[in-house]
Amino acid sequence: MAAPNHAIPPELHQLEALVMEIVWREGRSTVREVLGALNGTEDRPRAYTTVLTIMQRLDDKGLLKRDRDGRTDIYRPALTAEAYRDRRAAADVDDLLGRYEDEALVHFARRLARLDPDRRRRLERMARRD
Repeated sequence: MAAPNHAIPPELHQLEALVMEIVWREGRSTVREVLGALNGTEDRPRAYTTVLTIMQRLDDKGLLKRDRDGRTDIYRPALTAEAYRDRRAAADVDDLLGRYEDEALVHFARRLARLDPDRRRRLERMARRD
Protein backbone atom coordinates (compact mmCIF):
# COMPACT_ATOMS: atom_id res chain seq x y z
CA MET A 1 0.00 0.00 0.00
CA ALA A 2 1.37 3.45 -0.91
CA ALA A 3 2.37 5.90 1.77
CA PRO A 4 0.03 8.84 2.35
CA ASN A 5 1.17 12.14 0.86
CA HIS A 6 2.14 13.54 4.26
CA ALA A 7 4.07 10.47 5.40
CA ILE A 8 7.80 10.63 6.05
CA PRO A 9 9.41 8.43 3.42
CA PRO A 10 12.05 5.97 4.61
CA GLU A 11 15.74 6.57 4.05
CA LEU A 12 17.12 4.94 0.93
CA HIS A 13 19.98 2.47 1.04
CA GLN A 14 22.64 2.70 -1.66
CA LEU A 15 21.07 0.39 -4.26
CA GLU A 16 17.57 1.69 -3.49
CA ALA A 17 18.81 5.23 -4.17
CA LEU A 18 20.32 4.18 -7.50
CA VAL A 19 17.07 2.48 -8.53
CA MET A 20 14.97 5.47 -7.46
CA GLU A 21 17.21 7.88 -9.41
CA ILE A 22 16.61 5.82 -12.56
CA VAL A 23 12.84 5.63 -12.05
CA TRP A 24 12.64 9.35 -11.19
CA ARG A 25 14.61 10.19 -14.33
CA GLU A 26 12.57 7.92 -16.61
CA GLY A 27 9.16 8.48 -15.02
CA ARG A 28 8.28 4.80 -15.31
CA SER A 29 10.41 1.68 -15.69
CA THR A 30 10.35 -2.08 -15.74
CA VAL A 31 12.81 -4.18 -13.78
CA ARG A 32 14.66 -5.01 -17.01
CA GLU A 33 14.98 -1.32 -17.91
CA VAL A 34 16.37 -0.48 -14.46
CA LEU A 35 18.69 -3.48 -14.65
CA GLY A 36 19.98 -2.32 -18.03
CA ALA A 37 20.56 1.22 -16.76
CA LEU A 38 22.34 -0.03 -13.63
CA ASN A 39 24.52 -2.49 -15.50
CA GLY A 40 25.38 0.19 -18.05
CA THR A 41 26.94 2.39 -15.36
CA GLU A 42 28.09 0.01 -12.62
CA ASP A 43 31.40 -1.86 -12.55
CA ARG A 44 29.73 -4.85 -10.92
CA PRO A 45 26.75 -6.21 -12.87
CA ARG A 46 23.54 -6.69 -10.88
CA ALA A 47 21.29 -9.73 -11.10
CA TYR A 48 17.70 -9.43 -12.31
CA THR A 49 16.42 -10.96 -9.06
CA THR A 50 18.34 -8.39 -6.98
CA VAL A 51 16.78 -5.47 -8.85
CA LEU A 52 13.35 -7.15 -8.75
CA THR A 53 13.60 -7.55 -4.97
CA ILE A 54 14.69 -3.93 -4.50
CA MET A 55 11.85 -2.61 -6.64
CA GLN A 56 9.28 -4.79 -4.85
CA ARG A 57 10.57 -3.48 -1.49
CA LEU A 58 10.38 0.11 -2.72
CA ASP A 59 6.77 -0.59 -3.72
CA ASP A 60 6.08 -2.08 -0.27
CA LYS A 61 7.63 1.03 1.34
CA GLY A 62 5.33 3.28 -0.70
CA LEU A 63 8.11 4.85 -2.79
CA LEU A 64 7.17 3.14 -6.05
CA LYS A 65 3.76 2.30 -7.48
CA ARG A 66 3.44 -0.90 -9.47
CA ASP A 67 1.08 -1.37 -12.41
CA ARG A 68 0.72 -4.58 -14.38
CA ASP A 69 0.79 -4.64 -18.18
CA GLY A 70 0.20 -8.25 -19.19
CA ARG A 71 2.98 -10.19 -17.48
CA THR A 72 5.19 -7.12 -16.96
CA ASP A 73 5.22 -4.91 -13.89
CA ILE A 74 5.77 -1.23 -14.60
CA TYR A 75 6.95 0.92 -11.72
CA ARG A 76 6.56 4.66 -11.31
CA PRO A 77 7.55 6.96 -8.45
CA ALA A 78 4.99 7.58 -5.73
CA LEU A 79 6.72 10.92 -4.99
CA THR A 80 8.82 13.26 -7.08
CA ALA A 81 12.51 13.34 -6.24
CA GLU A 82 12.04 16.87 -4.91
CA ALA A 83 9.15 15.86 -2.63
CA TYR A 84 11.15 12.89 -1.36
CA ARG A 85 14.20 15.05 -0.55
CA ASP A 86 12.05 17.74 1.07
CA ARG A 87 10.23 15.27 3.34
CA ARG A 88 13.43 13.41 4.25
CA ALA A 89 15.24 16.67 5.01
CA ALA A 90 12.37 17.86 7.22
CA ALA A 91 12.37 14.55 9.12
CA ASP A 92 16.14 14.60 9.54
CA VAL A 93 16.14 18.21 10.77
CA ASP A 94 13.31 17.44 13.20
CA ASP A 95 15.28 14.45 14.49
CA LEU A 96 18.44 16.54 14.84
CA LEU A 97 16.61 19.30 16.69
CA GLY A 98 14.90 16.75 18.91
CA ARG A 99 18.25 15.34 19.96
CA TYR A 100 20.41 18.47 20.12
CA GLU A 101 17.91 21.35 20.40
CA ASP A 102 19.60 24.77 20.63
CA GLU A 103 23.05 23.40 19.83
CA ALA A 104 21.79 22.23 16.44
CA LEU A 105 20.15 25.61 15.79
CA VAL A 106 23.42 27.39 16.60
CA HIS A 107 25.19 25.30 13.95
CA PHE A 108 22.45 26.00 11.41
CA ALA A 109 22.70 29.75 12.17
CA ARG A 110 26.49 29.70 11.79
CA ARG A 111 26.16 27.87 8.49
CA LEU A 112 23.58 30.33 7.20
CA ALA A 113 25.78 33.27 8.17
CA ARG A 114 28.61 31.89 5.99
CA LEU A 115 26.45 31.42 2.89
CA ASP A 116 26.77 33.53 -0.20
CA PRO A 117 24.14 36.34 0.09
CA ASP A 118 22.40 35.29 -3.15
CA ARG A 119 22.04 31.72 -1.95
CA ARG A 120 20.78 32.91 1.45
CA ARG A 121 18.09 35.04 -0.25
CA ARG A 122 17.08 32.09 -2.43
CA LEU A 123 16.77 29.88 0.62
CA GLU A 124 14.71 32.52 2.42
CA ARG A 125 12.32 32.63 -0.55
CA MET A 126 12.09 28.84 -0.50
CA ALA A 127 11.32 28.87 3.24
CA ARG A 128 8.48 31.39 2.74
CA ARG A 129 6.76 29.06 0.24
CA ASP A 130 5.65 26.77 3.04
